[in-house]
Amino acid sequence: MNCDLLDILLDGVEPCFIAFLFAYRYRAMGSTGYTCIRRTFCSFNILIWLCGSGFLAIGVWLHFAYPGYATLLPDHAVLSADCMFITVGVISFVIAFFGCCGSWFQSRCFLVIYFTLVVLLFLSEFLLGSLAFVFRGGIGRMLTQELKYGIEKHYNVSDRGGFLTPSVASIWDNLQVDLQCCGVSSYEDWYDISAWPGERWVPQSCCRSQYGSMFSEGSGDELANVDCRKAGNPALLWDKSCGQILQMWFVQRLHIVGTVVLVIGFLQLFGLISSMLLFCTVKHKRSSKTYKSYSPTVDTTLNRNGTSATYMDD
Repeated sequence: MNCDLLDILLDGVEPCFIAFLFAYRYRAMGSTGYTCIRRTFCSFNILIWLCGSGFLAIGVWLHFAYPGYATLLPDHAVLSADCMFITVGVISFVIAFFGCCGSWFQSRCFLVIYFTLVVLLFLSEFLLGSLAFVFRGGIGRMLTQELKYGIEKHYNVSDRGGFLTPSVASIWDNLQVDLQCCGVSSYEDWYDISAWPGERWVPQSCCRSQYGSMFSEGSGDELANVDCRKAGNPALLWDKSCGQILQMWFVQRLHIVGTVVLVIGFLQLFGLISSMLLFCTVKHKRSSKTYKSYSPTVDTTLNRNGTSATYMDD
């Protein structure tokens, strides 16, 4: 603002001072809001970048430490835990990288790429979720058949693997003991598999804990040792299938799944809005004569009517 000597003499200093105060306050508020959005957006993407790196590291570790999980679904190994972690990690890493670079270097190109990737990710999630809901019956049957095929072809009693690299047999045995279940759909899933062709046997992990592998049946001269695995008596086995237990476990935790979905949607919406605000503001900041600085250090000195003023980013 310019106040000449005549205005000062006629109207006094107060109007000029109030106008200057409002102008300075307006500039400070604008600079502070821009800086707050920029730093929050950058910190948010750094956090996502670190989480993505963690998911990627977990996926790589699972891939080399637990290769047996991939054979649970032999024809759809991409759905295994290691592949899922690696996919989520790579997507998060790439998107967060463009977000960090776009906010830190104030690059409109990186911000547009970030916005485009988030939109594509949101559309992909919506499409996959819709397809999974519509074809949930077929997907469930497909997973059931794949698990049965993995039992039939890859279960090997003699291959127990190691502590860090468990085999398919070790994974299934631990799962059935922990969940107290037998088979994917029923105990008959274990009949006539490659580990015991032509036999109607089940693994020891299907037997109830009170029976174990061998137990005595009868009394007196009729006392005999019975092998629970080969007895063919369903009363000796766990009465529920692992598919039923896992489905019940998932249904009981639907509220957690819904909360996670809402949080992910909110984070994506925040990223979209913040990136667009920065994209629209960067060009204005660079071309404006009022705001020449939006870095943490002193950027420039404004000279107005011979008066020097230094503006710093809040």
